[in-house]
Amino acid sequence: MIEKIGSLIKSVKNIAVLSGAGISVNAGIPDFRGKQGIYTLKKFSPDIFDINYFFENPKPFYDFVRDFYPILEHAQPTFTHRFLTDLEQSHSVCIITQNIDLLHEKANSKNIIYLHGNVKDSYCTNCGKYFSLEETKKFIFDSVIPRCDECGGIIKPNIVFFGESVIDFDKAVKCVSDSEMFFALGTSFEVYPANMLLEYAKGYKILVNKDKTQFDKFFDYVFHEDLDEFFKKLSSVL
Repeated sequence: MIEKIGSLIKSVKNIAVLSGAGISVNAGIPDFRGKQGIYTLKKFSPDIFDINYFFENPKPFYDFVRDFYPILEHAQPTFTHRFLTDLEQSHSVCIITQNIDLLHEKANSKNIIYLHGNVKDSYCTNCGKYFSLEETKKFIFDSVIPRCDECGGIIKPNIVFFGESVIDFDKAVKCVSDSEMFFALGTSFEVYPANMLLEYAKGYKILVNKDKTQFDKFFDYVFHEDLDEFFKKLSSVL
């Protein structure tokens, strides 16, 4: 089967990729719904990513962030991240990511759509002042709840919480619609509207995810295995 996927890749030019938390697990970043996921282990409640809960009580979110940021800082791109970057040498590759970890950027991929934002900057929810990642980290580790040095408003990372609209969804739709091949990598397809992008895929549809998803039946090819192992095998036939 892996030879077939290799042949299909050689037959197309435009490839769209939707990446979820599973692509970064091998970089040491926990996913959400896997066996060792953040929600599964119940160390943190999903409520901390709800925008209304955040404004009521931002402390639990920043307790999570103080655990999470050091992991992000030291994480390096996986084989899969680098495979996608290498693929740009022969194909037009558009990456739509649900991740905020910047690993696609660290791997030097060029065309990235951050559906859920990323951790590069933050802003004051009161006056709108922007802060760099380094400035944000200082606020986060120096105080229980980081607040703006101009107005005292709560600082929020520029990431999408539940209850907020995703970013650049129209660009993501165009990316998938224009593609001849659609990869969904390390995503459980539990989160709307990212899971709706499958509707716009007109070419070959390939899912690589360790666990089964409710959308498996809509893909042409499904692989339930470690992403890095899959792409190492795929690399060997290209």
